[in-house]
Formats: sequence, structure tokens, C-alpha cells
Amino acid sequence: MEKIKYEKPVISKITAGMPSKFGLPAKPKIISEIDGIPVSKLMEEYSSPVFVFSEKTIRNTISEARRAFETRYPKVQFAWSYKTNYLDAVCKIFQDEGAWAEVVSGFEFEKALALGVNGSQVLFNGPEKSANDLELAINHNACIHIDHFDELYLLMEIIRKLDKTARVAIRINMDTGIYPMWDRFGFNYENGEAWNAINRIMLAEKLELIGLHTHIGTYIMATSAYGIAASKLANLMMATHRKFNHWLKYIDMGGGFASKNTLKGAYMPGSETCPSFDEYAEAITNALISSEIPHENLPALFLETGRALIDDAGYLLTTVLANKRSSIGRRNLIIDAGVNLLFTSFWYNLGVYPSKPGSEYVEETTIYGPLCMNIDVIRDAINFPHVKTGDQLVIERIGAYNVTQWMQFITYRPNVVLIDLEGKTHIIRKKEDLETLKEKEN
Repeated sequence: MEKIKYEKPVISKITAGMPSKFGLPAKPKIISEIDGIPVSKLMEEYSSPVFVFSEKTIRNTISEARRAFETRYPKVQFAWSYKTNYLDAVCKIFQDEGAWAEVVSGFEFEKALALGVNGSQVLFNGPEKSANDLELAINHNACIHIDHFDELYLLMEIIRKLDKTARVAIRINMDTGIYPMWDRFGFNYENGEAWNAINRIMLAEKLELIGLHTHIGTYIMATSAYGIAASKLANLMMATHRKFNHWLKYIDMGGGFASKNTLKGAYMPGSETCPSFDEYAEAITNALISSEIPHENLPALFLETGRALIDDAGYLLTTVLANKRSSIGRRNLIIDAGVNLLFTSFWYNLGVYPSKPGSEYVEETTIYGPLCMNIDVIRDAINFPHVKTGDQLVIERIGAYNVTQWMQFITYRPNVVLIDLEGKTHIIRKKEDLETLKEKEN
């Protein structure tokens, strides 16, 4: 029997987060495998750092979301938010699960078409749509979500030139009790701007108003805000019908559902406080079903959630480079993955865990990446067990926004691996090298 290693007792002041009423966990969490594949094997084969995505988790998550909404509402359509993670392999999984494409640029639109998405199943959002982008959308019969009056007037010019009809919706911002209120995008509900836009579209030739869209914010924890938003969109839909005898085909509630990540400054972990898909679905569908809209004219419900569908499926595997002490004796840990790969480390207290059992002694630690920049901080303060140079760590819930907002800065971007439903691994994006960077230079 192996002798237990002696560790001297210590008294540590707790400042890296506060204990809940249940106290702090007695043992550090360990992530030793992903979908049955040992972390050590993944890192041996694909080097360090390496992004890993679980197809099983992606499919289970969207299945859970569909169940929550489809059991409460008769017509539901998800649209995958490309900006959240536009790796081809990821987009194809959502496409296979029946999701449409939600894009916010000509680049993302082109990517969706290249993946075989039918243009009529593309929702084109965003405040920046060039004349070429709008022509592309019209020619592919996409749903164009108009963001502002200048875009509306440009669209009117283009349809006259092309002599084609455009299918459009308008984005609407509103007061739902959330602070700060997102009023940068779309037409305002309260001051009548949205109603003005609807009237202009209904009076224009070759503009077919088919829907209303809103996106009230990001990482929204108050499900009641979605109920308020759905009620206001339902009111506009009924006003449109009363004035123009026109039924809209869909109401798009956008995204913004929270993932189980923990926001910086939060008292409790996101895994304990994040609303479920059922809670979001209850708020939205109750508002629509209870509105004045006759049941036989209920619009399709579109949802563009991204973060909540992909965050849990992503991991970043990384290696310890060094242990250090600051000038005041604080423990610093350096790993080989920095903020150039983990943009969301600026928002979240990301979960960082050892990949194998080790010391049960934890100490307040700052985890730094490898970049020669003082802002390269993965965790400002975390109670973390003692680890050695070469030990392997796992950072969880990094599926959203990191592989679209990462930067090629100081280090090459690493391999991205997908574990399929049969437990087989595939490189879905190859690690960069010098040739990757030089091929675009003259």
C-alpha cells in the first residue's frame, strides 16, 4: 500500500470567492476524461494546448432546448448563431439537428451558403449590411432583419434596381426591466419608432414584412424579461393585423440565454443560478399563448440562442509551465493557454481543474497565460491545489465565442478536436504554423 504523502497544515485567509451556506468543497474537482477519452491521451496526440468539443454534448443540449419549447408551443424553429462558433463541423451538427442559420455579416452568410444552408433558411441580422450583402440576401430569399432606417432606405433602392421582392423583419429594442437596456440595435418600441418602421415597410412596394425580431441582451438571468418582450412583440403583431389586415409569420426572440458559466463578481456559481431551458420557454410561450393573437394565427417562434447551446460542449486542455511567487508571496501559476485563446476569461470566472488527483491542499492562486502581456490573466483569484510543471489542466465551458474571437498573437492558434458520437476524435481545425501566417503576406 502506497504511503500517503505528508502535507503540512496551514491556515489560509479566504479571499478568492466566498463560501456558500454549504461551505467550500472539501476536495478539488478533477476532469480526467472527456466522453470517455483520457485527457492525457488527447494531449499526447494533439499537443498542448488543444480545444476539444463533444458532439454528444452539443446534440444533447439542443435536444433538451427543443423539448422545453416544443412541448409548450406548436411552432418552434431554432437558428444557430454563427458568431458564437462558426467552425464548419459545429455548424454542420446544428444544421443536422434542424437549425436554420442566424448570421450578422456577409462573411457569415457566405459561410452558411457554402455549408449547404438554403438561403430561405438564413436570418440576416446585424447593423452592418452593405449593398452587396443585401443583394446577396435578396437573391437567396433570406429573411432580412432591418436594423435602422438608413438600412431600410438602402434596401428600398436595391429592390427597385433588382425588381425583386425582399422578405423582411425589423429588429426591435425595448424596456424589459433589464439594465442596461440594449437600445443600440433596432427600432425602439416605447417611442413609436418600431411602429413607424412597420408602417413604412407595409406601404412600400416589394417589401414583404414577415416577422418581428428582438434580442434584449446577453447572459440574461431574469426569464421574466423575455415574457415582457414577447408580450410587446405580440402587441405589435396585433396592431399590424388591425391596421393592414396582415398576419406576420414569425416572432424571433433572439438569444441571450445564460450558460452555466459564472460571471465575474457573481456570488453563486452559474451552475446553481442559471435558468433552465424550461424556465425560459415557460416565460416566452406563456406570453405568446396568452396574448390577443388568435390560436389559429399564432406565429412561428424563432430562437437564436448560441451560448447556452455550445458552452458546455467545449474544453481547453492546457499544461502547467511554471509556479511562481509574487513580491507579496502570492502564488502564481503559468499555463500555456492565454487570453488570446480565451476571450471569455474577461467575462467569466472560468472553471479550471486538474486532470488527475494530486494535492488536496489548496491555496489562493492567480492563473496566468504565457503571453508577454500583463493582462494575460485566466483567473484573478482561485483556490487551487498545488500542481507541478508539466501537469495537465482542463478549462471547461469554453464552447461559445472563444474560437470566433481568438487572436493570433504571440503564439500559434492550436488544434481543435471534435469527439464524435462513437468516441472517435477528429481534427476540425489544424494548428497554425509559420506558413499559415505568411501565405497572405506579399
